[in-house]
Amino acid sequence: MTDEQQDLLKITKNYLKAIEEGKTAEELAIFYSQSVEQIEYPNRLIPNGAKRNLNDLKAASLRGKEVIISQNFDIQKSYVIGNTVILETIWTAKIAVPIGQIPSGGQMKAYFAQFIEFEDGKIVRQRTYDCFEPF
Repeated sequence: MTDEQQDLLKITKNYLKAIEEGKTAEELAIFYSQSVEQIEYPNRLIPNGAKRNLNDLKAASLRGKEVIISQNFDIQKSYVIGNTVILETIWTAKIAVPIGQIPSGGQMKAYFAQFIEFEDGKIVRQRTYDCFEPF
């Protein structure tokens, strides 16, 4: 792995750590390019999927703060190919509101595959494939 690729992996880990720490909006915007595009493919929580730009990501982070008490990204595997970081991650979250059969204060769990593309050290594209445990 080149030094540049190691840097991209470090930025990615810092990005996920910032999310775990509950950072939102402008605090997370430092990781994104102005032209960022995030695609969340259809899953049980977001059946039609979502495509988000920078403003959408800021707004989503603020909404998430109302729903999530705490969360953790447990990276199982990571790869860097060119300017893209690929992660296999187990996500867990303690939720503030009931979702499906999970009560307020309960835990959600999902398995993620994420493809995070960079330009000039900033995230320009993020594609996420989420597989949630039943809820």
